[in-house]
Amino acid sequence: MHALKVHKVGNSLNLRLPRDAANTLRVSEGDVVYLTETTDGGYRITPFDPEFERQMEFAEEGMKRYRNALRELAK
Repeated sequence: MHALKVHKVGNSLNLRLPRDAANTLRVSEGDVVYLTETTDGGYRITPFDPEFERQMEFAEEGMKRYRNALRELAK
């Protein structure tokens, strides 16, 4: 567990990630991360866009459902 200190920069509050946490998340300066609320009232920081993940689940479901039609269209 890491304790993160909150820093004020202009009108914003920032958190600094320790290098090992940034390496685990595979993020570096300038990358975008997403803060999502969890069901237990906490938060989760992730480099993956949850909306994109949801869209990909729909796409995979559609590809599975229409596999034969997509195979014919690919010919």
